Amino acid sequence: MPLNDLVTARINSVQARLRADRRAWFGVGVVTVFVLIAILAPLLVHFDPIHIDLNMTLRAPSLTHWLGTDAQGRDVWARLVYGTRVSLLVGLASQGLSLTLGVVLGLLSGYRGRWTDDAIMRLADVTLAFPSLLLLIAMAAAFEPSLPVVCVVIGVVGWAGMARLVRGQVLVVRELEYVQAMRALGARDRRILTRHVLPNIIAPVVIAATLGIAGAIMAEAALSFLGLGVQPPTPSWGSMIADGRDLSQLRTAPWTSLSPGLAIGCAVLGFNLLGDALRDALDPREH
Repeated sequence: MPLNDLVTARINSVQARLRADRRAWFGVGVVTVFVLIAILAPLLVHFDPIHIDLNMTLRAPSLTHWLGTDAQGRDVWARLVYGTRVSLLVGLASQGLSLTLGVVLGLLSGYRGRWTDDAIMRLADVTLAFPSLLLLIAMAAAFEPSLPVVCVVIGVVGWAGMARLVRGQVLVVRELEYVQAMRALGARDRRILTRHVLPNIIAPVVIAATLGIAGAIMAEAALSFLGLGVQPPTPSWGSMIADGRDLSQLRTAPWTSLSPGLAIGCAVLGFNLLGDALRDALDPREH
């Protein structure tokens, strides 16, 4: 069978498996909802998410304030909607950085080998030796907390796992006969990596990146909860939970923390289910 026909058949098989997988439908649905909320945020809210009204503190959900108000009289729904933008931006931007660093360094490590492999993998080992949350806190505390800093910190911390994944795949692909033939014919390493190696390892990379977005959303929420993430008055799901963590407030106005907590759970669940469905659909052993 010609190569193009094999590729087409594989794509059709993957699409069929995704259409038949309920996890994929649910994951895509949840992610789509959050993306639409982030895009249409100005049309979905009628209050300024940073406007303080001390006469409206801790009001219960109503037709005016759908999810109530917080301790400073700010509309919880408005802050939740605009917090979606922050979470998705951090998830996508940090994983974009992690993906770039991990793929480039993983390709070099697996293909070059020798001292290049040793240097990159030892750096990855050092990064992975520290607990991720502890390393995130240390790096975030070393700089002035802001949205760009959060994106860079999460992306830099996450590169090592991606690099090890890519390296392992490259070690297998580089020994294939057609890759060895290209090297024997004098093809440049850059051409071999971009045309023959990278396309064969893209599936696990996409899966890892999808699952990584969920982890980045959780990491951003944790940093914001500790005051090391996105700074007030910018809405963030983590800082919203922190604002409502007082025990008496949890008893009298649970909506201030419950709403962002559920949003984090739904977003993480959606990306995780989508990643799991992609993993099963792209697994060659299942075809």
